[in-house]
Amino acid sequence: MLDESAPKRRRLQRSPTPEVPPEDEDYVPYVPVAQRKQAKLAKLTSWSGNRDATQSKRALAEALEREEAENEEEERRKEKARIERTLLLEAQEVHLRKAAEDSQKSEHQRKEEEDAQLLEAIKSRRKLASDMELAQGIQYTEPLKASWRAPHYIRDRTEEENERIRQKHHILIEGKDIPPPVEHFEDMKIPRPILDYLKLKRIIDPTPIQIQGIPTAFSGRDIIGIAFTGSGKTLAFCLPLIMVALEEEMKLPFVRGEGPVGVILCPSRELANQTYENVVAWCSALAKEGRYPQLNTLLCIGGISMNDQSHVMSKGIHIVVATPGRLIDMLEKKRLTFNNAKYMCMDEADRMVDLGFEEDVRNIMSYFKRQRQTLLFSATMPTKIRDFAQQSLIQPILINVGRAGAANLDVLQVVEYVKQEAKMVYLLECLQKTPPPVIVFSENKNEVDDIQEYLLLKGVEAVAIHGSKSQEERQYAIKSFKSGAKDVMVASGVASKGLDFNEIQHVIIFTMPKEIEDYVHQIGRTGRSGKTGIATTFVNMNTPEQTLLDLKYLLMEAGQKVPPFLLSIEDPRAAQGGGALKGCAVCGGLGHGISNCPKLEETQRRTMQSHRMTADGDSGY
Repeated sequence: MLDESAPKRRRLQRSPTPEVPPEDEDYVPYVPVAQRKQAKLAKLTSWSGNRDATQSKRALAEALEREEAENEEEERRKEKARIERTLLLEAQEVHLRKAAEDSQKSEHQRKEEEDAQLLEAIKSRRKLASDMELAQGIQYTEPLKASWRAPHYIRDRTEEENERIRQKHHILIEGKDIPPPVEHFEDMKIPRPILDYLKLKRIIDPTPIQIQGIPTAFSGRDIIGIAFTGSGKTLAFCLPLIMVALEEEMKLPFVRGEGPVGVILCPSRELANQTYENVVAWCSALAKEGRYPQLNTLLCIGGISMNDQSHVMSKGIHIVVATPGRLIDMLEKKRLTFNNAKYMCMDEADRMVDLGFEEDVRNIMSYFKRQRQTLLFSATMPTKIRDFAQQSLIQPILINVGRAGAANLDVLQVVEYVKQEAKMVYLLECLQKTPPPVIVFSENKNEVDDIQEYLLLKGVEAVAIHGSKSQEERQYAIKSFKSGAKDVMVASGVASKGLDFNEIQHVIIFTMPKEIEDYVHQIGRTGRSGKTGIATTFVNMNTPEQTLLDLKYLLMEAGQKVPPFLLSIEDPRAAQGGGALKGCAVCGGLGHGISNCPKLEETQRRTMQSHRMTADGDSGY
């Protein structure tokens, strides 16, 4: 029974959905697809009239299929347009965002970012190590142990006292466990015969690079040495090798087929020959009194017959001074070995890398059978070479006397504007400034020959030297100029790297080199060993403006007089803002950045040329 007292349930009815009239008069209500098809069908049926029912159905089906296909195609086209429009908008937004960020940066900041990217790409090159070490993953972590120790009264100095000495001589140094500077040759424990020879040559006190460089090398440390031209770098890296060779010889005398103890690599034959003559002179002075044995030195350069040095090859070899090409040839033929070698020095190290000897040096390193002490010295050591070297050496010590690439302050730099057609005549006037000997530099080999011929016609005793001359001609030119038989030497860049000529008071740069490094080396042929000299440079409209800007900043840095036409040249980087201007990390020039460095452009040009030559050779041409 139903409980009558329970409340009665009512049937609930859903109220109809209220119809909201559209506000827009053009509003069209949505019609479902099925209803639209029915409407189409009715419409087509009415069109068919008295036709056969089968034909009407077929026509109806075909019409519906066509319409559906058209609708699908339209939908696909609309979807594709929507996607394309979306991607385009995204790309535009990214571009606009990047443009907004760039607009907030100055032109100077953008240049700095570009230079940083280029420098990072340069740094990524392989380390300066042998292929065997790279392949086997050999890494030395500790420097070589050496027997030399500074006197106790020097070792007992505090680091503050050592730093005061370095500041006194303007020595900048970086590294760990740095040996103390030594201000007197006697305190370096150098044998008396060599000290007497140095005094005979009026070398009484060590130069700044020698004060720190020689004790550091004696301690067995790897070195990156930077000092201006004529500062005594040769003695700083030759004397430690002589002492290492002397120590080995006195332990057990060398016999035929043994040696060398170390090698000194030079970028040019002239520089190698000059270094060889210095080493021979010091070794001869050491053995003169008979207290010390004779050390044998081998000169290994192209253009000379090794039979001329058969007297050296028949004995044990202690020291080798070489250019890379001939040395590799000797090593490949097993005329000598590096089985016991433990010392390697690269003179003008940055030029060695720049001239394309990097792979040759790596090849030479692969002949070392043990850890070696490596020293890199130069007057111009740009940031990229320093970073490259620090990755390759073992706990290296960087010794820097002045800014790398800075001009020698003992040279008076005179820059004169001379029209191209007036250069020859004005050259004769410049030769009257100082007594001979004088060096004239030009970048063009043909121009070197033309200048020599002109001077000879004017009665001036002149010789010429450049890369296209034979080794005999080059040796004759240097010998006759050094002896005083010739008053003027006209030279290309081959004579500007490290060569030391006595009593040069005047250097004339007939054609300003594009790279400011070459200019620094050329004017460095005078003002050597504490003496003063003059460098006269001809410039005109043919000189690139960027080179003139580098020259302007170099003169300002050295406190030299800057002619008005150089002062009028504006630095585009200064107009772009960005604070203090930085020098180029590739060449050290102060008037440009990496992105427009002439040295980098020349390196890339040589690389492309070598690749083309290789490709032509591979293709059989």
